[in-house]
Formats: sequence, C-alpha cells, structure tokens
Amino acid sequence: MDRRQFLKTGAKGAAVGAAISLPVSTLQASDPPAARPAAGASGTPAILASFTADDHRRRLANIGICTQKIRRCMRKHLITDYLPAQCVYNMGEYPSRTPWEPGEYDEQELDRLKDHGIQLIHVMDEWNDRYGLFGGNKLTSVNPEGFRRFVTMVHDRGMKILAYASSGYFNASDPDYRKEWSRPGDGLFGWWDLVRCSPASPGWRAYFLPRMVQILEDYELDGLYNDWGYVPNAGKRIKEPAQDETAAFNETPEYDGAVTDLLHLIYSEVKRRGGIYKMHADRANEPRTGGLKVYDYLWVGENVANADGLREATKNHTPYVVPCIQGTAARTEGADEHFLHSIPYMQFPLLQGGRPLTGERSAIPIPRLPGVTSGGFYAEAWKYYQAHPDGPYIYGGWDPIPPNPEMRPAHARWLKNYLPLVEDGTWAYLEIADSDLFAAPLPENCVASAFANRHLYLVLANYGQSAQQVATTDAYVTTDDLAAAPARQWQLPPRSLRILRYSA
Repeated sequence: MDRRQFLKTGAKGAAVGAAISLPVSTLQASDPPAARPAAGASGTPAILASFTADDHRRRLANIGICTQKIRRCMRKHLITDYLPAQCVYNMGEYPSRTPWEPGEYDEQELDRLKDHGIQLIHVMDEWNDRYGLFGGNKLTSVNPEGFRRFVTMVHDRGMKILAYASSGYFNASDPDYRKEWSRPGDGLFGWWDLVRCSPASPGWRAYFLPRMVQILEDYELDGLYNDWGYVPNAGKRIKEPAQDETAAFNETPEYDGAVTDLLHLIYSEVKRRGGIYKMHADRANEPRTGGLKVYDYLWVGENVANADGLREATKNHTPYVVPCIQGTAARTEGADEHFLHSIPYMQFPLLQGGRPLTGERSAIPIPRLPGVTSGGFYAEAWKYYQAHPDGPYIYGGWDPIPPNPEMRPAHARWLKNYLPLVEDGTWAYLEIADSDLFAAPLPENCVASAFANRHLYLVLANYGQSAQQVATTDAYVTTDDLAAAPARQWQLPPRSLRILRYSA
C-alpha cells in the first residue's frame, strides 16, 4: 500500500468534528476561539481559500446580529469539516451462495448518489465474511479484490468511504473466539451468532485492535464505522464480569470507563491517519465518556419507537449526529417528517441506498449454524422482494416494509436546502430560547434555530398538531422561493418546517 496516497486521500477528513461545541445558557461577548479548519490543496474550505473581503464582512456582520440578538439557546456550535450527506450502501446479500461482486449497477448507483449530493458512503456488515463462508471472518472482506475496486469507485467520484468494524461484536462460532472475552450470556444469539466482547478484556483488545488497523492498511479507506456492541453501565443487565477482564476504571451509570478508553484509542488511531470515525451506540444512546471525544459522527435511531422521543433524546448530543428513524419501529406521517426532526438541531438523516436488499440472506444455509435461519426483518424482506421483484425496493435494515418511494426524492430536496446552512465556518444557534429575533414569543411546540455565515438563515419548526404563526422582527425570504417578496409573518402548518434567509 502507498502510505503517502492513503494520507493524501484521508487528509480531507483529518479535522472532522474539531469544531467548538458547547451547551449555552447565556452567550457572553467572550465567545471561545474558533477551531482551526483542515487545510490541504483540494480540501481547504472556502472560508480559508476563496472568501473575499466582502464574504468575510457579511459573515462577521451576520454573526454580530446573532451575538446581539440571541441571549440564550440550547447549544452554540462552530461548524467545520461537516459531511452531512451520508449514505449506508447495501453491497449485496450476506450470507450468500457466492460473494458479491461490484459491477455496472454499482457504477450507476454511485453516479446517482453523487448527483444526489452524497459525500460519505459507509458499508455495513455484509462487506465482511462473518460466518466464514469464504475463508474469512468478521474482520476480513468477503471479496478483497472486489472491495478494493468498490473503494476506488467511491473515490473516483470524490466521495469518502467507511467500513464496518465493531469494537465489541464478534461471532460466537468463529474458531478464533474465546469465551473468556465475554460476560456469560451477553450477546445476540441464533442467526446473528454475535457475542459482546468486554472492552476490559486484554485478550479481546490484543486480538481486535491490530486486525482493525489492518482493515485500514488493506483497503485505503477514509475511516471506520463502529457498531460498538456494548451495553452501557446504566442499562447493564449482566453483572458477572468476563473471565478475562481487568477492572481498571471507576465504572458508574454516568461513566463507561473501559469502553471510553478503548474507543478513544481507536478514535486517535483513525485521526492519526487523517480518517473519519463514525459510531452507532444503539437506540438514542450517546457514549458516556466524561467529555472525552470518541467519534466524528454518531448514528442514532435503532429500535426507537417514537420519532419525537428520538429528537428530544438526541437534540443536545455532541455533534455531529446522524439520525435514522427505523421504519420498522417508528412510523412517521410522511418523508418530510424525518427532516422536521433533524434540521433544526443541525442533524441530517442517513440515506439508505446501494443494491436492493432482497432478504435472501435469511434463507442461505450457514454451515456453522446448521438448521438456523433468520426470522424477523430479513425473512419479511425476502417475502416482500419475491412479491415485488421490480420494486419499489428496500435498501437497508432501517427501511420500512413496504418501503416509502418518496424518501429518496425528499432526501435530495431537503439536502439541497440544508447544505447552505452548514457551510464550513457557520455558527449555529440551536433551539433559541431568549432573543430579539421575534416580535412575540414563539408559540407552544415551535422551535427556532439560526445559522450565520455569508447568509443568515432561520429555521422554524412546528412540532404541534395545530397550525401556528410566527412573526419575525426582521424581513426574511423562504428558501423555497428566494425571489419572493420579503416577509415578517410566517404560517407554520401542523408538523411542518420552514427555512428562511435574512433579506437585508
């Protein structure tokens, strides 16, 4: 592997998440200094490379308006190196009778995703050979040469790619697995065949960490995605420690010591290589690390039954949060509701794409698990696909069955409106509580957030079931029609979202 090329490829993500972010009760004149954005020949943000004096003047003037008029908000954040347009890409079925093979379909789908605006691809567990069907395991590829070709396809389109590498989950039937790594009975058994390996196990660390680094060595990835495979102390059901476990930290419901230590070691290694680290900590969880940074992006939403609850639980998580409302767990009133819950809180939903998910994996025999097949989602997906071979298709495990064909067009439409709000160097003021931006207090169940850069944007959300009207003290135009006459009165239908731009 050409290490210089790897570092060049990954350098654009080197400072992801390096922004200042803090909960705010009162915004003082002595705001914290701005973090340094990433540099690089092709990765330098516009604010450093191409802002004119007039651009800087407009940006500072808009920040000044917010400094003067916003006295209190939930969180203030300086946006740098943020890639909100993310897609989880289904590479194919696994387990399968033959390894997936990237081809013309993937070329066309990646072109579609690039045109859509996607910046970051991540591939899930099907990239690896977790059941050992083709001579590998959960930390090696089903098709190494094919995966390298796929990584090149992604890079050729200017997108980044992360691969799944769990710091906790391993297969109970893998010949390398050692029972002493896990707490007794801690895992997802049956078809999944997954055990949770203790983050406090020296043996598991010695096995996993060098193999995780080898994934980066072998495939010139831009980073890793970690489905952490861990039950937080606050929800721990199994109290008996693993046989191979060293109690080194003060473990409490508020602090997960061993897993914090492990995650930060991994995060630091990925960042040392100029990479991106994305985590999934189950449901609406955020790792309890005592403030230590362990991710650039946090995927939330698994098995959350209520979309409003997901929003409330994650709205003040450490940025950057990537929500994905699981369609088989929480029903929504339409595709637009995904964006209602996310955009006001500087979040943007994860898109599911790639190859159609057929669910045939549920019917593939697994020699290690004789007689075991998948029930649940994949079995239902297989039935759906056989009845609908021409679509509309399911693309991932968070899609509803049947899928919503309006989700992808809605994602592209809202992404086009969201990207200008989060341009590098934007100051975001989330859930404004006390300000002079409005002629009257916000109605019940309404939220406003502001985004200040070369333009000043105001996001208004109505989470209630009745229509509301919001009066702004200054004139704005809606981003749906920038040629419209400026206005100060804004109608918000039930469960709706509007993005406004300051018209001065």
